[in-house]
Amino acid sequence: MLTFLTDILSQPAFLMGAIAFIGLLCLKAPANKLLTGTIKPILGYLMLGAGANVIVSQLTPLGQIIEAGFHIKGVVPNNEAIVSIAQQVLGVETMSILLLGFIFNLAIAKFTKYKYIFLTGHHTFFMACLMSAVLQAMGLKGWELVALGGFFLGAWSAISPAIGQRYTKVVSDDDGIAMGHFGSLQYYLAAWIGKTFGNRENNFTNVKLSDKLAFLRDTTVTTGIVMVIIFLFVSIVAGSEYMKTISEQNLVIYSIIAGLTFAVGVAIVYNGVKLILSDLVPAFQGISEKLIPDSIPAVDCAVFFTYSQTAVVVGFISSFAGGLIGMGLLGILSLPLIIPGMVPHFFCGATAGIYGDRLGGKIGCIVGAFVGGLLLAFLPAFLLPALGDLGFASTTFSDVDFIIWGISLYEVHEWFGRVGVYVLALVILVALIIPSFIKSVRVVGDTLPYEECLPKDKNK
Repeated sequence: MLTFLTDILSQPAFLMGAIAFIGLLCLKAPANKLLTGTIKPILGYLMLGAGANVIVSQLTPLGQIIEAGFHIKGVVPNNEAIVSIAQQVLGVETMSILLLGFIFNLAIAKFTKYKYIFLTGHHTFFMACLMSAVLQAMGLKGWELVALGGFFLGAWSAISPAIGQRYTKVVSDDDGIAMGHFGSLQYYLAAWIGKTFGNRENNFTNVKLSDKLAFLRDTTVTTGIVMVIIFLFVSIVAGSEYMKTISEQNLVIYSIIAGLTFAVGVAIVYNGVKLILSDLVPAFQGISEKLIPDSIPAVDCAVFFTYSQTAVVVGFISSFAGGLIGMGLLGILSLPLIIPGMVPHFFCGATAGIYGDRLGGKIGCIVGAFVGGLLLAFLPAFLLPALGDLGFASTTFSDVDFIIWGISLYEVHEWFGRVGVYVLALVILVALIIPSFIKSVRVVGDTLPYEECLPKDKNK
């Protein structure tokens, strides 16, 4: 039974379908709507996953080509890679934390003011794996490891969407969703940078192009062109001899096909997002009204790609530039060399770009994503000691929330020992409970009117 439940929770498509089904039951939807409303979110998430797989299938060799072309060696952050290594020794612990974390998340949403239900199953799985790795490296084991890991996972699943919900409302035009991705701190930082230093009216969403450049309004076309140029450049630098180990095709033909295939993956993601939002959010109203009042679904970062599609491309490029500069600085400082992982720089950089663009226009998009790229370069270098034996692998966790949690737990244990970890859990528990007993206290960003979330117009 435990295996069955953990399998369900590790499959976001099933989780979304189950949530939609329960919501529609609460709304007493007719049988035909119950069927279509359950299947569409599943299809949408499967489509989103298929698109993401296409994207990753092109980004992986791109990273290898860059390493060969520019002769760099180091640690490549990649969640899937480090998790596959950790699972060989921490499989039972990870799955137990995963299940307990989801139960804690539901309980927190039910009984506190943190009404967010985290639906991005694969990121929940990654965080469960991080918790098991870091806590195990501290010497914890058994029920102690699972209980602490599950609590931290469930708590952060509810708290992380709340921290930046005031920004997410602006990004999503108050569509009734929250950020359910453990790169959230990076996105909120980009939004803050944009709101503080940018002008949301001068954004990439409202870019006006001449008739000759009108084709660039099609994001799929724009993405394809940009990626073909990137693939072609790095392939030429790597040389035709090395490129033969990647593909038997001529490097020019390979670059064109790879770049356009990447664009196809992005297009699939966009269409999957539309399917998810069309039925999941309305169905969630049933859960909100009947089971967990005022609950909000926290969804994958790719769901937000449709809100500022040009910022997706700009954010990726800006984040990658930050990663390259960060790698150079790490070399100068004699720190572990973190090679930019194309997957995190695309998904996290794109999302940071969207938050920056929607809150602070072009400046917010470019600068916010660039700063995020620097974080993706520097933070993993400081996470390696926290992972124990896993820190000697050639890969590590990539997204900011994972790294912040890993470093924080490690430092707390280094300074205060096991007692410090329990004190941290107690502090988080108090932070979850206290707002429920104080009527004047609101969870950050939870109930702010949409208009109050908007940046001030600097032209007035």
